[in-house]
Amino acid sequence: MSRAFNFSAGPAALPEPVLRQVQAELLEWQGERASVMEVSHRGKAFIDCAAAAERDLRELMAIPDDYYVLFLQGGATTLSALLALNLAGPAQGADFVLTGHWGEKALENMKPSLKARVAASAKDGGYTSIPDRAGWQLDPSAAFLHYTPNETIHGVEFHDIPDAGGVPLVADVSSNFLSRPMDVSRFGVLYGGAQKNLGPSGLAIAIVRKDLLGRHGRELPPIFELLNQAKNDSMFNTPPTFAWYVLGLVLQWVKAQGGAAAMGERNGRKAALLYSAIDGSGGFYRNTVQPSARSWMNVPFFLPDEAREKAFLKEAEAAGLLGLKGHRAVGGIRASIYNAMPEAGVQALVDFMADFARRHG
Repeated sequence: MSRAFNFSAGPAALPEPVLRQVQAELLEWQGERASVMEVSHRGKAFIDCAAAAERDLRELMAIPDDYYVLFLQGGATTLSALLALNLAGPAQGADFVLTGHWGEKALENMKPSLKARVAASAKDGGYTSIPDRAGWQLDPSAAFLHYTPNETIHGVEFHDIPDAGGVPLVADVSSNFLSRPMDVSRFGVLYGGAQKNLGPSGLAIAIVRKDLLGRHGRELPPIFELLNQAKNDSMFNTPPTFAWYVLGLVLQWVKAQGGAAAMGERNGRKAALLYSAIDGSGGFYRNTVQPSARSWMNVPFFLPDEAREKAFLKEAEAAGLLGLKGHRAVGGIRASIYNAMPEAGVQALVDFMADFARRHG
């Protein structure tokens, strides 16, 4: 077997030790004489597994006691629609700050359920920066302010937490869960899909301040009422048990690496190495994002022309560097360097980039 370095934006690479443990436990798990995919989610073995995952996530993110932690089916797109229904009544408004595709997607999914308003947008600049805070038009009566701290397609990331005043701050953190320490108490809701930094696709996580649920005044189908999931330990219906189990293993791996602080230090080094290679290439490689807004998780860049980009992708794959094709919305190359990407993988990419530039420059 020859595993490559996987730079896919999502579903993304998982830590190899986690994959090996899943492989070893796939047929018989925890003495149950069956796979984790086959046992009841109501049984003690899986309930203990789920509870351990929640404890580890709470510990790693320092989640206060006045927040629910929900493990739900779907991804951030599904969850954004559910959050709109659960955080506001139909007559209430919400503000949105747009810095890329996923902010737009959240707005699109929430708009049918409330009065959505764009408070600031970087679209006119091609989503290569963060809008100047002085120009944000925030409504102090909004039900919440939504933003996407890291935009995977455009490679734009907030490196601080914006001040929302007295309005609950809601953030889609799909792509930067546990990528560095984060002050959960500054948010009303943190949510996202697991498939970038936490586990397989099919599982979404919501960290919700308790006082925000159950006050929307709507009549919702019980399955759409997040308070029902909160009161039933995320088992109001059958959860995605396999994905939840793998997420628990990933959390154990993060703890073994030293937690969110250690992840942040390593991710900072990886990003610095890759951006240095781009900026030091004499213009052969270009990243168009404002340096202060460059993402640590997703690094898009461009070559001098499309022909060389195609050659780059073909040769990179042959060299064991996978998933580097840029999103169709922007083209070019994109390296996603989430927690599971080792520093050796980024070094291998940088070495390949230097060699390719010498041969094709």
